[in-house]
Amino acid sequence: MATDFSPEILDQLLAGGSLKPEDLAGEDGLFRRLKKALLERALGAELTHHLGYEKGDPAGRGSGNSRNGTSSKALLTDDGEIEIEVPRDRAGTFEPVIVAKGQTRFDGFDEKIISLYGRGMTVREIQGHLAELYGTEVSPDLISKVTDAILDEVREWQSRPLEAIYPVVFFDALRVKIRDEGMVKNKAVYVVLGITASGEKDVLGLWIEQTEGAKFWLKVMNDLRNRGVADILIAVVDGLKGFPEAINSVFPKAMVQTCIVHLIRNSLSFVSWKDRKAILPSIKAIYHAENADAALLRLEDFEAEWGKRYPAIGAAWRRAWEHVIPFFAFAPEIRKMIYTTNAVEALNRSLRKIIKTRGSFPNDEAAMKLLYLAIRNAGIHWRRPVAWTAAMGQFAIQFGERFAGSAD
Repeated sequence: MATDFSPEILDQLLAGGSLKPEDLAGEDGLFRRLKKALLERALGAELTHHLGYEKGDPAGRGSGNSRNGTSSKALLTDDGEIEIEVPRDRAGTFEPVIVAKGQTRFDGFDEKIISLYGRGMTVREIQGHLAELYGTEVSPDLISKVTDAILDEVREWQSRPLEAIYPVVFFDALRVKIRDEGMVKNKAVYVVLGITASGEKDVLGLWIEQTEGAKFWLKVMNDLRNRGVADILIAVVDGLKGFPEAINSVFPKAMVQTCIVHLIRNSLSFVSWKDRKAILPSIKAIYHAENADAALLRLEDFEAEWGKRYPAIGAAWRRAWEHVIPFFAFAPEIRKMIYTTNAVEALNRSLRKIIKTRGSFPNDEAAMKLLYLAIRNAGIHWRRPVAWTAAMGQFAIQFGERFAGSAD
């Protein structure tokens, strides 16, 4: 359909001299009046098509049906509330399409509500925003109904088929307060972010659980497998006990890498504030080592210098050592990309900004709905990692046919 208007039509619309912003977008501005006129014109054309003759055409006489005036309808649009006149037929068989019977909201209005909700606004805040911006009174029940409609999309997204192979998958969690059985509980929302063979980032799913036990992680792994994931080359995890075993029970060939950032944070939790600046270079020296053997020597140096004062740090690194050293098989620029869950933590930071204004969610579905919308909004800002081209070459050497199959 053509979208250009002739200069003559535009001149007619803008007749009357210079226009102020409110003349175009105000409550009685040109945009709203034009939308009203176009809708009514389109409804009239629909009725003409339904009856089979033009208004006033003698061909309509004796046809068995005719025009029967109009009825007023208040329609919520993304420009605010518009009062339109809907034509009727005498037989009552006219079913308009552009504004269906019973429809009270026009295309764009629901998307406006969903967009505001996805940016963290509460139902009451959305209600006030629409009233202030459009002069439209919208009930909280309507806003809830519109946002609840997104749950079908969430379920479809959560069960969609996935890639067969992901070179890198990051597993991380954030805490959300959710009401459950009459009590507000601190639940974990696990975010799984995969990087495809082409370097594209994709959130594979969200899982909500009060306790992060082995059974829960096994459920997540089986869910990924049931949705088509056959292999994960590198799984980057936050170091929780039992997580590597859950991954390898479903994806036995996966290289499990502990997130070094989490390990550092855990280490610093043992350290007094006055010692943190002094101790950090010794910790960094461990994972900045040129290879795994050198890293072990750096760990021994750290324990010799700080072990008596902070014995728990060295012990924590040694317990996780099997899953600390895998990234040493890669060049430094690749290590930086895979030894930390920074990629998913950046996403989590944007999610925390969205949920920070909420005291708690009434249920798991409400939390899932908002987090999904926030992820959908954030996705457009993700870019392919700068080092991905180099990473592809190293993955091809390290993993052979397993990566070659994913790159085809």
